[in-house]
Amino acid sequence: MKTRGRIYFIVTTLLILFLSYVLVNGLTLGDYQVKPLSKIVKLGLDLKGGVYVEEEIVDQNVSKDTIERTRDLIELRVNSLGVSEPIVAITGSNRIRVEIPGIYDPKTALEQIGKTGRLRFVGPNNDEIITGKDVKDATVGVDQRTNAPVVQLKLNQEGAKKFAEATQKYLGKQIAIYMDEDLVSAPTVQSVIPDGEAIITGSKNVEEAKRLAGIIKSGALPVKLNPATIRAIGPALGAEAIPTSLKAATIGIALVMLFMLLYYRIPGLIADLALMVYMIITALVFTVVIKATLTLPGIAGLLLSIGMAVDANVLIFERIKEELKLGKSLRTAIDAGFRRAFTSILDSNVTTLIAGFVLFFIGTGAVKGFALTLIIGVLSSMFTAITVTRFLLKSFVNAGWITNSKFYGA
Repeated sequence: MKTRGRIYFIVTTLLILFLSYVLVNGLTLGDYQVKPLSKIVKLGLDLKGGVYVEEEIVDQNVSKDTIERTRDLIELRVNSLGVSEPIVAITGSNRIRVEIPGIYDPKTALEQIGKTGRLRFVGPNNDEIITGKDVKDATVGVDQRTNAPVVQLKLNQEGAKKFAEATQKYLGKQIAIYMDEDLVSAPTVQSVIPDGEAIITGSKNVEEAKRLAGIIKSGALPVKLNPATIRAIGPALGAEAIPTSLKAATIGIALVMLFMLLYYRIPGLIADLALMVYMIITALVFTVVIKATLTLPGIAGLLLSIGMAVDANVLIFERIKEELKLGKSLRTAIDAGFRRAFTSILDSNVTTLIAGFVLFFIGTGAVKGFALTLIIGVLSSMFTAITVTRFLLKSFVNAGWITNSKFYGA
């Protein structure tokens, strides 16, 4: 039993230390590379900077389907900007929240997402050729002859027929593209297009082509929007907050680990290892499983959950101390301590989870971020306290290295 216990404890400890190292520093083995956590975590708007817009629907008695379609069209337009990880969500009954990281000009964002009028293709005689409902798809491509960015246009059957007639009529002339009364583009017809697949040239760069394709593809929004809230958040906040938060997290974790080690001795050492497992699990869940975006409230939730992660261990270790004072053997006291502490651990964590779920489903924005990190932290801490701590502590005791009860808090 001693040999098995020692093997279990040593192998598990080395694995925990190795995974912690990879999490912080990454790993490279030939062509295979694991990036450190700092390189793969997605930063929210308050850390990365960008534009925050809340659009209010002006129209009355709008159906839920219409609001969702509006949200989808806005998301399509925002994606056409080429930014990473934009957030477009329905807030309340008549608002749509848009967060665009990496863009700091509210005017640019509003020009892209707020156009509510009618998309029209207009001939030189000011006659309307096709509208947004005739457009099937619009994507960005590359002209094989010039390597310049172009917009590849696909029309539905009705639109293709009307467009074929117009390109034959206006060969060598311009067909203007309008959104509302704003001129978006005015390409020249270079050939007759009979099949409804056209190429719009003239974009100065890929970004301009993406913008044009996004406007054409999304067409007109089904409702009228009014910007209720507009905020531009600079990247300086994140540049200051991230190092400060990391410093706070490092100090907090170190103090928690030191306290557990000095006060509970051997069980404290086990709790420190379990805390490392907790951090590994939490990091993997955030970055790999749900691919969550980290915000300042999220960091606050993580820091709070670190303290809560050892809370269950404290309950267990105090129960073990009580059993040892009653004269029970070390193994018996450990089994009884985990068994007696389980009800208290379950009750305290379930009440916290209830509060977390209420905040997540009813709250918005920053409150949701805090609630999500809190929920994941509580679930991870329960798992590590009930399973990882128990396994490591029993393996250490079975190894027979230190059996004096005074090293276990008695």
